Parts: sequence; structure tokens; C-alpha cells
Amino acid sequence: MDAMPAMPHEPAVGSSRARIGVGGFRLDARARQLVQEVLESNRLTAGPMMARFEREIARLHQRRYALMCNSGTSALHIALAALREVDGWEDGDEVLVPAVTFVATANVVLHNGLRPVFVDVERDRFMLDPERLEERITDRTRAIMPVHLGGCPCDMDPIVECARRRGLRIVEDSAETMFARYRGRPVGSFGDVGCFSTYAAHVITTGVGGLCATDDARLLAIMQSLMNHGRDSAYVRIDDDEEVEGEDLFDIVDRRFAFVRLGHSFRCTELEAAIGVAQLERWEADWERRRVNAGRLGAGLAPLGDRLQLPNPRPEAEHAWMFYPIVVTDTSIDRADLVHHLEARGIETRYLLPLINQPVYRALYGDLDAQYPVAAMLNERAFYVGCHVEMTDADADHVIESFHEFFDRRP
Repeated sequence: MDAMPAMPHEPAVGSSRARIGVGGFRLDARARQLVQEVLESNRLTAGPMMARFEREIARLHQRRYALMCNSGTSALHIALAALREVDGWEDGDEVLVPAVTFVATANVVLHNGLRPVFVDVERDRFMLDPERLEERITDRTRAIMPVHLGGCPCDMDPIVECARRRGLRIVEDSAETMFARYRGRPVGSFGDVGCFSTYAAHVITTGVGGLCATDDARLLAIMQSLMNHGRDSAYVRIDDDEEVEGEDLFDIVDRRFAFVRLGHSFRCTELEAAIGVAQLERWEADWERRRVNAGRLGAGLAPLGDRLQLPNPRPEAEHAWMFYPIVVTDTSIDRADLVHHLEARGIETRYLLPLINQPVYRALYGDLDAQYPVAAMLNERAFYVGCHVEMTDADADHVIESFHEFFDRRP
């Protein structure tokens, strides 16, 4: 995600009250136990703990395989690179991405020599609008990258139907959403590859980390190679030659220092995997806490519904509530005034993932606001606050009271 969130025990500037960050994390006793097991094993590179984490992520998202790397960004990067290799994409081929998302979504397209083509988003849920897909498809379009934003799944049925009809690949950017189901199927199970993040403030966190999930063994092997400097996939973890004998062993010996493609050092360690395993053991309880916080915020802010657009969960989907998004619909209110009011009261905020107006994208593509009116509006009017597992009822009430305090001072 973006900058490291404030932890909930960090005091607000000029206040004795703890700062309420957009994310929170605690290293509980189970995580400490598993980390200690890793330290005592004297194995820090990818090993049994990571394999355990990967298997559970794959199972929970109904995929055959999962692969852990060092970030959700890296996961997206190697997913696109693997598809480019398999399908023979050329420089300048196009990938459709939503016009509202974290900058990494579009960056990885460019880093792979491809061209991001933006698609405007839904006004009520901020994700790629399926009705806008066809108008952006050209003869150079190769893939769609829907983003499950802030814990809410995209409207996947029409996206999948469009991709199948047009012969396009799908890479699901599910960095901000885990476990949530759309029409009974979990995010990450619809595309060729689903990509997750376990960075701070996300649905589960390992500090840094990301995962690719797929059913395609060929894509898995290529992604394993790409995250390991392009090494021959016969030997990507140090125990790949264990319990191998005879000619099979000699084959690995000949290949284990062979590099067959240009790759990267995107590896993670057993320590992050251990924290991830511990997080997965309590994910349902943490999910429930997020739901409770989101429900409390929604009930408390409902009287401001004529001035704020509050979250509108998709009826046919679950919601993971990574954060709590808000749009200032009262045009007499400057978003900056409200944000500054909240920040001064120890409530951390983030703008709602502006992309097309970022300085680097303005330099690359110019002013795109007229082409993407919903995204342009959100870039001016939307932001989010936290609803994470470390928020208490008192924290949520403080957020609610601070909003009301702001609007009570205005006509």
C-alpha cells in the first residue's frame, strides 16, 4: 500500500490521545512462537514455513498454487511478465487498469514494457466499471487488471465474460482484499493469476510480502524463476535437490546455476511467512473485528449521509474492510478542511488512491480528467480512514465524534 501507517499506540501530535492509524498490527504470542521456530531451525530462506503459508493461501482462495514474494507489487510484476512470455506479447501491448488504484497497478505494466490503458470506475464502489471496458479495448489489448479495492470485490462476472469473448487474460490485483467472496467464489480465483499483498495495513500483514495464486503450473514455474533472478525453475529453493538421486540429481546439479531469463530478486524469507501463518490462524476473528468497526462507523456517520457518501458494499459479495472510504458530496465543503480537522484530532487519513492526476502520470499522459470524470471527481473529493482490527469501540467513536464536530460548525 502507500506510506507506513501510524500504529494505534502512537500519540497524535499535540495530544495525549493515541493516534488512530489507517492500519494496525500486533505481533501476538502465536506469531512470536512461529518466528522463534524459524530462528531455531537456522533456515531463513524460503522453506517449510513459506510452503505452509502458500498452501493455506491457495486453499482459501480456491487455487492449486500460491507463491510468496516480497510484495504485492512484485507479485503483479511477475504475473504480467509470465503472461507476456507465454503469450508472446510485444512492447507497447496494452493492459486495462482502473483509473483509481494504487500507483503500483499501473507502474508494473510500464515496467514490463507494456502500456496501461485506464478505465473509469464505478461511482458508488470506485472499482473498474465493466460498462466502460469495451470502449477502451483495441487490437493491442492483451489483459484486464481489475483491482479489488479496499476489501470490496469487483463486479467480476461481466469482466470475465468480456475477457473470454475478447480472448484477454485477467490478472486480479487483490492486494487490498483477501478471502472475500463474490457470488460464492473468493477473490483471486477468477483470473489467470490473483495477486495479494501482506504489507502493513492490509487484511493480513507480514510486514512486507506478496503472493501470486494460479491454477497454471507453467505460469507458476515461470513466476518462480522470475522472482529468483531468472534461475532455471529446476532449482529455486535450496532443498529442491534434497531426496533426489542418480540422473535426476545430476540434472539439477547441471541446471541449478543456470539463468534462463532476465529476472529479479523478489524473494521473501521464512520470518515473514511465519507471521503470515499466525495471521491466517486468526483471520476470521480479525475479519469480524473489521466488520464491527465498519458497522459502528456506518451507523455513527449515517446522519451525515446528505453530506458524505458512505461505503456501499456490493450486495452479491462479502467485504474485507481493509479501510473505510468516504466521499465528500457536499460541494460547499473542501475535502482538505475535513481531512485537516481529522488529522489534528489524531485520525490518520489517506486520499482514495488517486492515479491519473499523480505528477508522474500527468508527465507521461497529460491531463486525463475529462476522459475519466468519476476518477477525477474522486481524486478531489474522496479519502479513507481506518477500520482495522486494532481499532477499539472508543477509537471508532472518536472518529464519529470528530466528523460530527466538523459538520456541526458549518451551516
